[in-house]
Amino acid sequence: MEAASVTHEHHGPPPAHHSSRVPAPTLGMLLFIISEVMIFGAFFTAYFFIRVVTHDPWPAHGTKLPEAVAGVNTAILLSSSLTIHWALRSIRTGNRFGLKAGMVATFLLGLSFLTIQINEYIHIGFSPQDSAQGTIFYSLTGLHGAHVFIGLCALAIVTIRSFRGHYSPEHHEGMEVPGIYWHFVDIMWVIVYTTVYVL
Repeated sequence: MEAASVTHEHHGPPPAHHSSRVPAPTLGMLLFIISEVMIFGAFFTAYFFIRVVTHDPWPAHGTKLPEAVAGVNTAILLSSSLTIHWALRSIRTGNRFGLKAGMVATFLLGLSFLTIQINEYIHIGFSPQDSAQGTIFYSLTGLHGAHVFIGLCALAIVTIRSFRGHYSPEHHEGMEVPGIYWHFVDIMWVIVYTTVYVL
C-alpha cells in the first residue's frame, strides 16, 4: 500500500524562534542602550585623560561651571523618572488619567531640563574652542542633551498615543520601551553631573 504524500505549502520566512524570555522590543532597547554606554564611555575617557593623565585644571582657568543651576536641573530630570514610572504603573492598573498626567508631566519636565541646559550654554561664558576642557564639557553635556531631545520626541509620541487610548493593562509595551530609554537618559545625566560639575 502506497503512503499518501502530504505537501505543505509555505510562504515567507519561518516564524522567529523566541529563545529569550525578554520581549524583542525590550531586548532591542537594552542592546541599543549598551551601545550608547560605549559612546559615552569614549567621551568620559577623554574627560579623565585631561583630568588625571595631563593634570589639567578642571574647569579651565578663568572659567566657572554653574553647579547650582545644574543641581536644580538634575532634580528636574530625576523627577521625570518618577512621573514616567507613575504613568507606567497607572496603565498597568488601568488608570488612564494617571497615564496621561504622568506622560504630560514627564514631557514637560524633560523639556524644562533641555531649555535650562540651552540657557546655560548661552550664559556660561566659554565656548568649545576655547580649551580642551571646554571641548569635553560641551561634548559630554551636548551628547546627553541630544539624547534628551530624542527621548522627548519619543515621549511626545507616547503622550499623543496615550490621549488616543492606544494603551491598556495588557498592551503597554509601546510606552514601556521608551520609558526604559528615558530612565537611561536620567541615569546617564547623574553620572555626567557628578563627574563634570561635582568632582
